[in-house]
Amino acid sequence: MNLSIETPALLFSATSLILLAYTNRFLTIAQIVRGLKKTYDEKENKSILIEIKNLNLRLTLIRYMQLFGVLSLFLSVFGMLVLFMEWKLVGIYIFGASLLSLLISLGISFWEISISVKALRVHLSDLIDDEITKD
Repeated sequence: MNLSIETPALLFSATSLILLAYTNRFLTIAQIVRGLKKTYDEKENKSILIEIKNLNLRLTLIRYMQLFGVLSLFLSVFGMLVLFMEWKLVGIYIFGASLLSLLISLGISFWEISISVKALRVHLSDLIDDEITKD
């Protein structure tokens, strides 16, 4: 297999956009958690506490998404350096590790999104139940 120095550079734009999206998700969820915590301190509602725990899990997953995304970018840059030094085989393995890291990050992202969808369905279930009883 022949790998040029430009190939790992292709991950730069994709990885940086993914990391930006992950950061936006993190900031949005963190803001929601702060609001729910304030509401929980006032009312001590158990359903709010369950929602905060769910969001805490999602924040943890986003942290791992970011970790593997940054690792992918780091390995991509390191792979370019190694390829620049003309260590082709090492560069191929490092680039492969970069792709694997990106794949793990995307897999965790899918997991976090599925948790988010389930949580939204729980919120919407009240509305759906009300509609069914009206008919």
